Amino acid sequence: MEDHHSDPDIIAGWSANKTPEFVATLIEHPDIFVMVAERAESIAGVGAGNRAGEITLNYVAPEARFTGVSSGLLKSLEAAIIEAGHGSAKLTSTKTARAFYRARGYVDDGEPIEWRGALGFPMRKLLVGR
Repeated sequence: MEDHHSDPDIIAGWSANKTPEFVATLIEHPDIFVMVAERAESIAGVGAGNRAGEITLNYVAPEARFTGVSSGLLKSLEAAIIEAGHGSAKLTSTKTARAFYRARGYVDDGEPIEWRGALGFPMRKLLVGR
């Protein structure tokens, strides 16, 4: 991938907190919402956001890429952010996903940041009042 260059150290840094215990804390937290996409009775993707209007996860299984899973998760996350009372959503995109978010109305919102060996791109989208 363009972001981690198949570097095991970068991948380990990204996935270090993706444990069952960490996911359980996300699910149980009152200010965080977690969504799961299923296909053929298996998990195809996971998305998360918070009541502050930020999308924090939008991961799709490699075999489910380009099938609409990520778009569906994104729409659900945006709806939850609107329901939480926010008119815009923010996120930090990887270089790989940046075009995906731009195609769905997100715009750059600040300088890139270094995160665990890769660049992150702050982005924002107006959800209501367009």
